[in-house]
Amino acid sequence: MSAAFIAGEAAGRAVPVVAGVLGAGGVAVAALPSRVRMRGELRKRWRTWALAAPLFLGAFFLGRAGAFALAAGLGVVAMGEYARMAGLPRGERAVLGVSAVAVPGIAWAAPGALDLRTAGALLIAAAGVALFAGDAAQGFTRASRTVFGLLWIPVSLSGLVLLGDTAVAVGVAVAFGDVGAWCGGTALGRRGLLSRPLSPLSPNKTWAGVAGAAAATAAALAAVGAFSLVLWAAVLVGCVLGDLLESMVKREAGVKDAGSWLPGFGGLLDRIDSLLVALLLTMVVTL
Repeated sequence: MSAAFIAGEAAGRAVPVVAGVLGAGGVAVAALPSRVRMRGELRKRWRTWALAAPLFLGAFFLGRAGAFALAAGLGVVAMGEYARMAGLPRGERAVLGVSAVAVPGIAWAAPGALDLRTAGALLIAAAGVALFAGDAAQGFTRASRTVFGLLWIPVSLSGLVLLGDTAVAVGVAVAFGDVGAWCGGTALGRRGLLSRPLSPLSPNKTWAGVAGAAAATAAALAAVGAFSLVLWAAVLVGCVLGDLLESMVKREAGVKDAGSWLPGFGGLLDRIDSLLVALLLTMVVTL
């Protein structure tokens, strides 16, 4: 049985789960009274979810080619947002943009080539622009930020191609985990031990949110028939660390959001930060 067929099967199992949750969420958001402070914001987020869900799941019905197109599209946009936050010059931006397509492309066409040879090529590409420019003042900073961007975004997104049906489960679970974290933080994070922040990087992220994410990710994986303790742990840690990691990048860059074009979220990186780390950790524990 081909990986493309398996991924399509997994997406088929996920469709009724996602549709049911979106439907229930839409009713709940529409019924919110006008005095609720976040009513408008929640409605924007629901509309974004309603558009993103069919795009994400639909890509996997097209098999590995669809997964590649999804990874490359997400990568190009996310790389642009990251390059702006990192203050990278044009040369490094070009390296990141090309890699956003090339790395998932290798995962699609020749997955066995994603090894130390690819790692070496990425390292040379990341440092090459500053090396040949002779930048003694900022060259190391430029190269380091480029290497980080390459590992964080295109290497992680290659998991959409390499993981097959597991990528579908991870994507759905991360989406549920983000919602669960918000619900848990809102309901349980006002007082007590669970109200303690996870990190000064993001004071609004509390242990109550982790509890909510843990429950939601477990439920999502079980609903799509993919639950295992190892996969659940990878997704949960990805949900927690992914958000904190992007907060670290944004704080140094002095920005609130990675962008402003995605209603209810800001930029694409603000939406997929948890997915990136979850995919990377899932590849570590499953491939």
